[in-house]
Amino acid sequence: MRNLRALSHRPGPWHPDMLLCSFSSVETSANVDADRLYDTIRNLSSPSDLKQYFNSRKIVLSNELVDGVLKRFRFSHGNPLQALEFFRYANRRRGFDPSGFSVDTMLYILGRSRKFDLIWEVLTEMKRTDRSTITPRSMMVVLARIAKVCSVRQTVESFRMFRKFIPEFDTTCFNALLRTLCQEKSMHDARNVYHSLKRDFQPNLQTFNILLSGWKSTEEAENFFEEMKEMGVKPDVVSYNSLVDVYCKGREIDNAYKVVEKMREEDISPDVITYTSIIGGLGLIGQPDKARDVLKEMKEYGCYADVAAYNAAIRNYCIAKRLGDAYSLLDEMESKGLSPNSTTYNLFFRVFYWSNDLRHSDGLYRRMMDSGCLPNTQSCLFLVKLCKRQENVDFALKLWNDMIEKGFGSYTLVSDVLFDLLCDMGKLVEAEKCFLQMVEKGHKPSNVSFRRIKVLMELANRSEALQNLSEKMRILQS
Repeated sequence: MRNLRALSHRPGPWHPDMLLCSFSSVETSANVDADRLYDTIRNLSSPSDLKQYFNSRKIVLSNELVDGVLKRFRFSHGNPLQALEFFRYANRRRGFDPSGFSVDTMLYILGRSRKFDLIWEVLTEMKRTDRSTITPRSMMVVLARIAKVCSVRQTVESFRMFRKFIPEFDTTCFNALLRTLCQEKSMHDARNVYHSLKRDFQPNLQTFNILLSGWKSTEEAENFFEEMKEMGVKPDVVSYNSLVDVYCKGREIDNAYKVVEKMREEDISPDVITYTSIIGGLGLIGQPDKARDVLKEMKEYGCYADVAAYNAAIRNYCIAKRLGDAYSLLDEMESKGLSPNSTTYNLFFRVFYWSNDLRHSDGLYRRMMDSGCLPNTQSCLFLVKLCKRQENVDFALKLWNDMIEKGFGSYTLVSDVLFDLLCDMGKLVEAEKCFLQMVEKGHKPSNVSFRRIKVLMELANRSEALQNLSEKMRILQS
């Protein structure tokens, strides 16, 4: 969230000539410089304007500045073609060598907008200039975007194409493919690809740890665990944690405890992840109090609960509708110096949403903001949907203004619900203001929301305001 706050910073009045000469290397100054340059590029109308702009000014492009600008294109969902033009211009500058971060960010931006042909163009360009910037991480970035919209076969074909780009196409790359399939497709797909390609690579501990995570069938996980040992790969704490997790999710707590004992017999100390799985498993079988005791017992083994462990215990009480105990754990974790995160608060927001409790949602939101923890998109959706259900415009606008000021949450997803509420309540002035705030941030409202506002403006005979909004939508769509 700290990064999002930095990205949402909007500098004051500025003239392009302020970019002349060298940029400061101080972090705060660098953020401002990246903000200003990003805003300038975003407002240029064509690639030729970008080239002309840089040629007319002596701008020093450092890795820090280029990384910062591309990062803003990524998190602000900026125009991918503008980002690519800037990236290519920077790479053509004499004396400038792109960082691996900027290459991966550029690939991510293009992949998100499904411009896969351009991805291969960029990779070909980087292969000619500096092949070392193309890493297994670069491959994961590309494969993750391809796997989201393409078949497993196409994903594997893309994986094979990377053989000509990555100097050492080895087990590390194979593991990257398997991790992508686990995350974007299914464990079944990952397992099938593993069996079809394992003879071309040498599976290692990381290979098996990737494939052990996320199993839903305890039997399949056990069989895979045995295959791992048959191949002479010794399990580590990550391997055992995966087995504990699948037992806990399958409500086989006794088997999970047996694995923990085996870990101790092999001098592998269970860690906080092990105990967090146990806490979650106890909650699934309706034993939230015993799960809370685990928070105390783990200290006897020199392991201390973290935020995720407390979240698991709080989740158990929220599921059991025992909010008093859940709040007690929230206070306890803060007393131990642990800062609740957005996931912690979302556990409560979910309960309040389903119980239609806006009053307690408002109080918890204030507590969250006062603690310095910024809501994520899920938090915002729980709150704005509850506001819509209860037709509470004031709280919805307060949430929106906080989002605009502090830069958290998805403007697109939240604004859809917000505009519905404002239009239903006839708040046209407020809807127009929120629309303009969103556009100023560089985000395009959905066509559905725009049509709703358009209808109200036509009924109110506000043709000039409607023309202004229509023009802004046209610019964002171009």
